[in-house]
Amino acid sequence: MSTYVAIVGKGILKDLVSEKLSALYQVSHQNDFEHGVPEDADLVLVVHDAWRPPIHKKAEEVLQPAGIPWLRGFISFGEGVVGPLILPGTQGCSQCADMRRLMAGRDRKEMLGLEEKLKTNEGLIRDVWASRTGLLQLAHLLEKETQKALSGTFSKQQIFLMNLKTLKSSRHSYLPDPMCSVCSDLPEDSSTRAQISLQPSPKLSTDSYRCRSMDELKKVLATDYLDSRTGFLNDKMYDLVPPFADVNVNLPLIMGDEGVAGRTHSYEESELTAILEGLERYCGLAPHGKRTVIHDSYQNVKDQALHPMDVGVHEKEQYAKPGFPFKPFDPDRSINWVWGYSFLKERPILVPELLAYYSLGCGDGFVYETSNGCALGGSLEEAVFYGIMEVVERDAFLMTWYAQLPLQRIDPYSTNDQELALMVDRVRAAAGYDLYFFNSTMEHGIPSVFALAKNRKKKGLNVICAAGAHIDPLRAVKSSIHELAGMMLTLDDKLEENEEELLRMLKDSSLVQQMDDHGLLYGLPQAEERLQFLLDDTRPLRTFDEEFKRAPGHDDLTDDLEEILQAFRRLNLEVIVVDQTTPEIARNGLYCVKVLIPGMLPMTFGHHLTRVTGLKRVLTTPMELGYTKQPLTFEQLNPYPHPFP
Repeated sequence: MSTYVAIVGKGILKDLVSEKLSALYQVSHQNDFEHGVPEDADLVLVVHDAWRPPIHKKAEEVLQPAGIPWLRGFISFGEGVVGPLILPGTQGCSQCADMRRLMAGRDRKEMLGLEEKLKTNEGLIRDVWASRTGLLQLAHLLEKETQKALSGTFSKQQIFLMNLKTLKSSRHSYLPDPMCSVCSDLPEDSSTRAQISLQPSPKLSTDSYRCRSMDELKKVLATDYLDSRTGFLNDKMYDLVPPFADVNVNLPLIMGDEGVAGRTHSYEESELTAILEGLERYCGLAPHGKRTVIHDSYQNVKDQALHPMDVGVHEKEQYAKPGFPFKPFDPDRSINWVWGYSFLKERPILVPELLAYYSLGCGDGFVYETSNGCALGGSLEEAVFYGIMEVVERDAFLMTWYAQLPLQRIDPYSTNDQELALMVDRVRAAAGYDLYFFNSTMEHGIPSVFALAKNRKKKGLNVICAAGAHIDPLRAVKSSIHELAGMMLTLDDKLEENEEELLRMLKDSSLVQQMDDHGLLYGLPQAEERLQFLLDDTRPLRTFDEEFKRAPGHDDLTDDLEEILQAFRRLNLEVIVVDQTTPEIARNGLYCVKVLIPGMLPMTFGHHLTRVTGLKRVLTTPMELGYTKQPLTFEQLNPYPHPFP
């Protein structure tokens, strides 16, 4: 029995493809799907001289239920597109491919708008860039891909793109879109899925705190996630200016590009780290791994829900200001809830969706929430571990700032760690900054550092601040150095260009509205006096051994995590974990979580979005640690914008 190929479409490309395939297979033709397709077709080709989104959507609706594989070819603004080959019952359909291709493009917002317009009619008849030569080359490519499809030698989830002017072609892989309306099958969020039972997570070595090596991950990271035409990370840049290897990758979003950075001692590892940061950022934007199903008021779910006021809210005066993007929490108003897991209560717990993910769009939210507590790991336990570290790091930084704690300064050379000494020396020699480290460990005992870089030159940011937290204090310090270095030398011109505006911010804190404003503000020499509570030179330097107790090493990261959780239980601090893992990262055994610890200080950007109301711990912890003789009042807290960059 001969192989049967049905060709749907019209135009020059369809005629050329039909002519080539008729010599090889039994071929039939039809203009559209109005009367369905022959049920005995082995393959359907959908071929047009222009981009026809409605017909591709119709092909999915007709061919998926019929169980017939199909392949498409078309021209879109001077570019030929071949693929993907769609296999019924599998994820990664034509709509997924289009979404990835459009999102990776520079004009994604305009293209998505155009796609919506084309859905209301049959679309363009013929692309004006469709030359005869280009169409012949595209027809040849379609012939070859058809042969691969019918022989079973095809590649799944790939498309060919061909420039019809230069005839240069390239093959691009794409990932299924978990939100696709055609092929996605996301599970519903549930308390059962939120349940966490910690499992062994062996470390790579005793002195490591990771369970997956970069050598293992590098085999899939760039291949699966970074592609200029179809990846959800679509660009990378090596920054040669900072004193350490700095690589940025771009996460394209509808509202604009989101840059994320990786900073290590090698550009190769920094690129991999940046990709992992991009994956983490993507997972934290919105629920892409499960469907939110609970929309209700706090009053109706309070027996199994986190009280939103426990995480800290904005001041009443802020909510009352005209144009403030958030509304006060209303226990009777229905909101979206997602399931998390409380390690203190040892049961699933409902968390407002807007606390479990970013507050990028504000919407009907009651607080501004950032990526605070989001972390990615090679196991669920690893992700939870690093999510806690980030919450601890930022809480310690803000506690230090709000209470103006006179922290003990640490001598970085007292560790006898050669790498740390070389890092400090390199920053001084290559960037012209002196580094200061302070022990900002809070009542839970997890080592934390407040790091500060002071410029020795006349040009550039005067002071840069950062933080680090880790059960190994050396790692906390080294991490903070990489964070500091990322701002060195790169923002000098921006500081000069915006000096007048920054001077206004110095006088009027309400003008500090954006994330960058915080770091740039303290680039002004005039702002240095606000950090004198740390820069007081009269206090003696302390050694690492005097300030930090080294935790005994474990072979399994879960053992470290259990000890951390026990420390929070003793303080009656609730560690809540929301699993943000999406299908895109799960395919490679990666996990992403959001950690919430009610009572700890959440990082915010924009002075008007400060969140301390309801967080009495900021008043009592300084006394518990011996910095003050009595609890503080909210009026005594540092009134200035924090310097976290």
